[in-house]
Formats: sequence, C-alpha cells, structure tokens
Amino acid sequence: MAQSVGVVVPTFRPDVDRLRSYVIDIDERLAPDAIRIELDDPAADVPASLADLPATLNAVPYRRGKGAAITAGFEALDTDVLAFVDADGSTAIESFADIVGRVTDGSADLAVGSRRHPDANVHSHQTLARRFLGDGFAWLAGRLLEVSLYDYQCGAKAITDEEWDLVRGHLYDAGFAWDVELVAIAGALGLDIIEVPIDWEDQPGSTVSPVRSSLNMATALVRARHRAKRLSDSRLHTAIAARREDGPALVEQDE
Repeated sequence: MAQSVGVVVPTFRPDVDRLRSYVIDIDERLAPDAIRIELDDPAADVPASLADLPATLNAVPYRRGKGAAITAGFEALDTDVLAFVDADGSTAIESFADIVGRVTDGSADLAVGSRRHPDANVHSHQTLARRFLGDGFAWLAGRLLEVSLYDYQCGAKAITDEEWDLVRGHLYDAGFAWDVELVAIAGALGLDIIEVPIDWEDQPGSTVSPVRSSLNMATALVRARHRAKRLSDSRLHTAIAARREDGPALVEQDE
C-alpha cells in the first residue's frame, strides 16, 4: 500500500521567489499529500505572497529556530512519512525525492541527505571558513556519536511516522543542532539509518554565523551525545542526568 508523505519547509526571512519556486518543484516532483511551510519572523508582506502556493503556511512572528519549526510542522502532519528540506533549494529536488523514497520503500527508518558523501555532487561550495568548520564538526560528531555519517547537518531528511513517535520526546534543541540530535537519538533507539548522497549547491544569504554557530553546535553535540548515551543505558550518563534538569522536550513546549 502506498504511503502518504508530508513535507515541512522551515524558513526564516526567506528569499520569497526562491521559496516559491522550490515549493512548486516539491509539489510537482513528489506530489506529497501535504506541504507545510513553517515561517519564522516574516516581513509583513511575505505571508500574502505565499498564500497561493500548494502548501499550508504557518507563520510565527518571532524566531523559533529550525528545530522547533520542523518539530511543530511534523506534529501538525498526519502522514505515514515525515520529511523536511531547507527552503533555500540547496538540495536538488531529485535528491530530495530520493531521500523520501528510501523511507517510503522501506529501505530505512530515517534517511539523511549527505553533501559530504563520496558520491555526492556538489556544484558550488560554501566559503572556505564554513567548509572548514562544517568538516570539523562532521569529524567530531563521527567520533562522539554511535552513528557514523559523512554529514549530519544536511537540511534534507525523512522519517517514518512510527519512528518519529519514538524520537520526538527526546529532542530538545530548537536550533540548527536539531539535525544531529535527531540522528543521535535515532541511533540510540536502534533505528535503521541510511545516508543518501545528494546533488547540492550552496545558496547565498545564509542566516548562520560560522564562528558563533560552531561554538553553539559543539556544545549541542555534547548534549546530544549525553542524551543518546543515556538512552543506551550508560550508567555514567544516567547518573549525570539525575543531577540536572533538561527542561521540557520540544514537543512538550509546543503543547
């Protein structure tokens, strides 16, 4: 039986023309059952300019962060497969379709797009500083986490709704580190994860500050490792968790 697919497109102060074109491409290529744009802190005229798209628009007048936006979108969907893709269109639409297809055909519980995979096709690169910091983060994550990937942060992933139910209560990071936290928790829970090489092209206008975000990401990586180890019944990390409060998970904050 064919599985229903829902797609979340998180965005913050988007390039409207690029976003419009990408959402139309998603609709035409994937024909998903639902597309949901999670729009943070929009300019006054942006929601109206997106109103005619084949998507549900949820505009929030402040910046929630990428992780919080995706989580809210996934929670609002009622489909067998939940996927998200960054709004800038860096991930080629055929590659995104391949990522979603790896979940709908049962190849994996979680499919992760990868720009750094040897078989990936990168048409234009980030700045040298962003590439260096990104490569360094991927190297560090590969050594701290149980899940070994070339790329943890690519903005294109898909997961089954059943596995989302397993991981959702263990996700806390509202920002860009949500991706690596998702992978870490999925690995700790024994989900079948597949890394999918993609066609990718860097887009200008990133809202990420390389140095500040890298420091935040390193801290978030340590937290994700701790939570994953705790789920894997590490005595040390269980003892650490007993001494500090994590606060509510993202899904609890949204309630």
